[in-house]
Amino acid sequence: MNKGLLKSWKTDKGFGFIKSDTLEHDTFVHISALKHMSRKPKIGDTIYFEVATQPDGKTKAINCRIEGVAELKSSKSAKSPNQKSNQQPYRIAKSNFASSFLGKVASIGLIAVLCLYAFNKYNAHSSSQIPIITNDDLATNDDLATFDEKYPKVVIPKSTQNFTCDGRQYCTEMRSREEAVFFINNCPNTKMDGDGDGKPCENDTRFENE
Repeated sequence: MNKGLLKSWKTDKGFGFIKSDTLEHDTFVHISALKHMSRKPKIGDTIYFEVATQPDGKTKAINCRIEGVAELKSSKSAKSPNQKSNQQPYRIAKSNFASSFLGKVASIGLIAVLCLYAFNKYNAHSSSQIPIITNDDLATNDDLATFDEKYPKVVIPKSTQNFTCDGRQYCTEMRSREEAVFFINNCPNTKMDGDGDGKPCENDTRFENE
């Protein structure tokens, strides 16, 4: 605890400075630190105080009291502990707790009912979307044979793994029939299979022996 004299005080602004022999600089003091005193401070008062550092690095006086001046009694201590007003907040708080608890239970119950309804609705909708497969929908061996005739399998040579799509489109740009087969099966906008039979560059004499 430090001791000093109130060196200056601005009543209109509610602050001043305390000079203490134990501190290097004068200490700022605000009226809020002396509001518990029975009168306002005045220049020359002896003040006992502690020093606190503010976020900006400046110091201020806290826990102050004026020597020889009485302190105001707390309004809380003036009340009798037997007054009915002390019991009322507890009753109100208890009532609020009960209503809040019931409200939460009701909310949880409502959410559970809505979730159950939505789940049943979803299951009913999903069940209605499942198609019923009959014997007429199953493919037969004849159907598979017809499909193979319409869509013959195209055999891609193993060496095609060395080919890459690079924008070429015509037979004259191909180095082999293997490369042409790779391009028509894997690259866009090729123009090497006019009849669509899966055999590119049929009229290119360079590939007759392949």
